Amino acid sequence: MVVFDCERMKYPNTGLAVFCDNVAAGLVRRKASVRSSLGFFVPAEFKGKWGNEVSYRPVRVTDKLYMPCGKNVKVWHLAHQFTPYIPPAHVKTVLTVHDLNFLYEKPVRKHLRYLMSLQRHVNRADHIVTISESTKRDLLDNIDLKGRHVEVIYNGLNHFDGDMVPPVSKPDGKFLFSVGTVLPKKNFHVLPALLADNDYRLIIAGNKSPYEKRIMEEAAKIGVEDRVSVIGPVTDAVKYWYIKNCSAFLFPSVAEGFGLPVVEAMYYQKPVFLSDRTSLPEIGRNYVFYFDHDFDPDVMREQFRTGMEQFANGRVDLEQMKRHALSFSWDRTARRYIEIYNELLF
Repeated sequence: MVVFDCERMKYPNTGLAVFCDNVAAGLVRRKASVRSSLGFFVPAEFKGKWGNEVSYRPVRVTDKLYMPCGKNVKVWHLAHQFTPYIPPAHVKTVLTVHDLNFLYEKPVRKHLRYLMSLQRHVNRADHIVTISESTKRDLLDNIDLKGRHVEVIYNGLNHFDGDMVPPVSKPDGKFLFSVGTVLPKKNFHVLPALLADNDYRLIIAGNKSPYEKRIMEEAAKIGVEDRVSVIGPVTDAVKYWYIKNCSAFLFPSVAEGFGLPVVEAMYYQKPVFLSDRTSLPEIGRNYVFYFDHDFDPDVMREQFRTGMEQFANGRVDLEQMKRHALSFSWDRTARRYIEIYNELLF
């Protein structure tokens, strides 16, 4: 049996939950290609989520201390780099490393603890995957791989096929949109500066945290707090309404393993403005605009103004942008993982 660890599904509206959900669904669609039975390690409430033709192993409290696996379990896919759920030594493992964001968001004094934990997971892995070349470089620079190969397998595009639903309170007029867990690494507090001398609104969706206060403090400094809204998590139907209807999509994150919302915004052919940090230039390429590396407010405003003008004047090839977004495929991601599983099974 091949088991895919989907324990992170317990944190909805996060990148890891999206990764687990989409890879699991892709594996089920291609389960006939797996040279073994397929199972999922899940929080109890997700048992049966991807159909009844696969097995489910609910997470137990004691699994962090000891993970019992029968002899029928041959391969275990560790879905993220710091999972505490490690199978016994007889089971081969695939490790997906999403990011080394702690290098960018944690104090230097804490780096060693994270690196030691990551090193243990890498030492245990039979096959190592990262979700971007940026993460691969960080891994090569900071971890002893003992000569082992690291493979990059990109995430896919989350293409919404349902009916979009406008929010209960629709924005009044033009608005800029961003989405992501409201944490300091997302760097959302630099965005209110873009509202000076215009009538845009700024809407940020995602799981909230105390960092919201910093965002609103920055908005108050320039007197635009009445045009900044941190609205919390939204359903996919509402999120995609915001993406499709916004004037521009903004994503100034300083620590990103991939950047799923960026691909979604490119698919909808929106003006996209990113930071030039970690993986974002790799994902956005020349189809997007980039903010000043140091996020100087005056420079950002000018970059935003000129970027919007260039977009309106056709300087971005929208069809190529959409094709680039479509090049990220969850089916392709799942297919490659199945090939890895099959290699480890024999």
